[in-house]
Amino acid sequence: MSQTQIKQPTGPGRSPTAVQVGDITLGGGAPVVVQSMTNTDTADASATARQVAELAAAGSELVRITVNSAEAAAQVADIRARLDAMGVSVPLVGDFHFNGHKLLEQFPDCARALAKYRINPGNVGKGSRRDEQFTRLIEIAATHDKPVRIGVNWGSLDQQVLARLMDENAHRAEPLDTLDIMHEAVVTSALESAAQAEAIGLPHDHIVLSCKMSGVHDLISVYRTLAARCDYPLHLGLTEAGMGSKGIVASTAALSVLLHEGIGDTIRISLTPEPGGERTQEVRVAQEILQALELRSFTPAVIACPGCGRTTSNFFQQLAEDIQAYLREQMPQWRQRYPGVEAMKVAVMGCVVNGPGESKHADIGISLPGTGERPVAPVYEDGEKTVTLKGEDIAAQFQQRVADYVARRYGQKQ
Repeated sequence: MSQTQIKQPTGPGRSPTAVQVGDITLGGGAPVVVQSMTNTDTADASATARQVAELAAAGSELVRITVNSAEAAAQVADIRARLDAMGVSVPLVGDFHFNGHKLLEQFPDCARALAKYRINPGNVGKGSRRDEQFTRLIEIAATHDKPVRIGVNWGSLDQQVLARLMDENAHRAEPLDTLDIMHEAVVTSALESAAQAEAIGLPHDHIVLSCKMSGVHDLISVYRTLAARCDYPLHLGLTEAGMGSKGIVASTAALSVLLHEGIGDTIRISLTPEPGGERTQEVRVAQEILQALELRSFTPAVIACPGCGRTTSNFFQQLAEDIQAYLREQMPQWRQRYPGVEAMKVAVMGCVVNGPGESKHADIGISLPGTGERPVAPVYEDGEKTVTLKGEDIAAQFQQRVADYVARRYGQKQ
């Protein structure tokens, strides 16, 4: 176990140790980083490069790819070259299990092309081969000056660590319950593996830790313990979070508690895509969690009421959806041209009850007419009413007002 001890972090400072992954910094006071992972066959270089580019365009700052076979490892350098040719500089993380030591040895171009390696101590090997294969992985990482995420997963926990702790617990005067031992085994596996990696020669500032659990309370408990015992940057994620709203809600519940407490330097939302769903959804959810906690801003926030009997028309709902889509579409250009625009708030409200008030509190907002109200829509900018929109093309008029507002307010910061 690492001898470095720190108090549990509070606030946005996160881990004091900075780990460099390409041009992305994890920890050391840097903003929390959004990660994602491809689900393509890495042996298909074209499909994988295309999905990495899509994830990066959505806002993923690191993208992990599976490297599970010789065919996959042989394509990693080509994937990197394809991305570079597209102007996509996002760092690639190689996900290794079971045979990572062999693949990195056999394909040095793969070892060089990756910006970081991810290994699971429970899946490195068994018995005496475990230490040998773990050592070789770390030696290769040190040779190529690559950081490593030591990612413990409770579903593939190192059984030797668990058996040892269970045996020690059996000799306690007051034994802990099985769940507490499981939590301790996950943390111990991460810390002991990190200490072993440093002993082999990997620098302290080349190590990131994660302890993935599939239960919300389990994840919170484990990361609180881990954060109190080390100063490595921590990667947060609820493993096997699930599909749709279940996965989103569970991940948000777990990660929000930890992030609010100052725990976590990088996050991934492990959603099971719905049939035909976009892989990029996990990136948007991660961004929205960080933005809701006011830790980072990625895209202007759209504030919209839920609708009620006063808003029998769905016009305001459609406008809110269209404006949100418009803002996301514009962000790649706006981010370069208009610094600070990502923190803008836009209100699209459906009636007079809260419409004017919410619109005044937003940077720019519109209060649409509800049932029985006059067919006009006042627009507020920086708290002041600037215009009243009328006619059949209110949506187009308001979108243009938003574009003009952005250029006027944020264009001066160039």
